[in-house]
Amino acid sequence: MLVDFNSLSDSSRIWLYQSDQKFTEEQVAQLEKDIATFLTSWTAHGASLKAGFEIKYDRFIVIGLDQSEAAATGCSIDSQVRFIIAQQEELGVDLLDKMNVTYYQNDRIHYKTLLEFKKMVKDGAVSKNTIVFNNLVANVGEYKTNWEIPAIDSWHSRFLKKGK
Repeated sequence: MLVDFNSLSDSSRIWLYQSDQKFTEEQVAQLEKDIATFLTSWTAHGASLKAGFEIKYDRFIVIGLDQSEAAATGCSIDSQVRFIIAQQEELGVDLLDKMNVTYYQNDRIHYKTLLEFKKMVKDGAVSKNTIVFNNLVANVGEYKTNWEIPAIDSWHSRFLKKGK
């Protein structure tokens, strides 16, 4: 059952998929249509799942699930991953590589491999105050408060030089 993402409670589970490139307007329109269709019929053992989504910054797909009525199961999560793989192939983007970092710099969003990001830290191009996207958040509440945070406050901090 498709619901407005903003109506989901803070305890609703989320999945974040970041694209390795910015979506075009046409891709966003297609994604919105395809995700709405998928979530409308998404089920777990025959029970309709109350889910919503948003596309942030033309780069992130955020799917939220209110598990108070029906929880996701292994099969329903697998169907979501198969759906994302199909979108990835159709759009020619990478949505599943978790070893990449997306961050703000000079008022723009940038996407780098983890190795490139580590090198930027080493070279001083990234600081503890650089805003990163913490895609490890697990629910809507964390997404609202701990998704866009300074690198020092995220898992990225392990790469930062002391005092920088």
